[in-house]
Amino acid sequence: MVIVFRVDSSTQIGSGHLMRCLTLAGQLQKKKNAEIIFICRNLEGNLSNLVKTHGYKLILLPAVDIFVSKLDGYAKWLTVPQDYDAYETVQQLKDLSPVDYIVVDSYAIDKKWEIQIRPYVNKIMVIDDLANRKHDCDILLDQNFFLNKESRYNDLVPNNCELFLGPKYALLREEFYEAQKCLRKRTGKVCNILVFYGGSDLTNETSKAVRALISLDLADVTADIIVGEGNLNKDAIRNLCSRYKFLRYHEQVNNMAEFMNQADLMLGAGGTTTWERHFLKLPAIVTVVADNQLQGTIDCAKAGIVTYIGEAKNVTVTMLCHAVKKAIGKE
Repeated sequence: MVIVFRVDSSTQIGSGHLMRCLTLAGQLQKKKNAEIIFICRNLEGNLSNLVKTHGYKLILLPAVDIFVSKLDGYAKWLTVPQDYDAYETVQQLKDLSPVDYIVVDSYAIDKKWEIQIRPYVNKIMVIDDLANRKHDCDILLDQNFFLNKESRYNDLVPNNCELFLGPKYALLREEFYEAQKCLRKRTGKVCNILVFYGGSDLTNETSKAVRALISLDLADVTADIIVGEGNLNKDAIRNLCSRYKFLRYHEQVNNMAEFMNQADLMLGAGGTTTWERHFLKLPAIVTVVADNQLQGTIDCAKAGIVTYIGEAKNVTVTMLCHAVKKAIGKE
């Protein structure tokens, strides 16, 4: 069985789409003995090297700059028009034929791209959580929590499309299942705080969180500050953390589940990490750092899954201080 993934990562996109595809690839290789191939565009700040680290074949589509100024919205993430990307992808699929499945994880791709790909694959699977465009796919996965999840994709997918909706289908790495086996029982007392706002953290929420923790001057509390390789502010964050013994700086870790299991409270973003935290029963104070996280995070807050304090553009150090103090029972 040959399964191809079409997914990108970059400074702008972040690493979440690639990471969840790597998780799915691992399960498919293990359970289906599948041959796994990734097609990624060589974008600035990409983490496509992780594909090779996991032992999968990587095909890099070339970076192209001439189209970007003519694109808007999520189309800028792809950096090229859909039909151009589809053409380049088809050229690769011809050499890989027969392809049993192609898994597509991109907010910039929709039915137009999928129709062009259709003749070269047996089935198309889409990973999405926006529900804002039509797809020509056989399977759609949306692992996020929405109060209207059963109706979100009405009229957006073919009638025979198989839908996998909700957190019970969350793509969690094996480390989280291992961590759950030895899940630490939390007493409610906060001794360790984990800070992680995604691989890129374009709005620099990590710095806000670090400054908030410093100003709170919490006795007997340690904090693990994790940033991704693509974080443009990582040097400044590292230098700030180095001045305080209770702050421990980490970069591009591969044992996130271990850090979550050790923590009593987390400061982070919405998105995929929501289900990693929830799976390990880790309370979280959440800032929305991208538009696609907003409705899901609001719905999660209504269901009591997270404490939501606002969108990045509105969240201040003072707001974080109040939220942390409330979470630890000091306000």
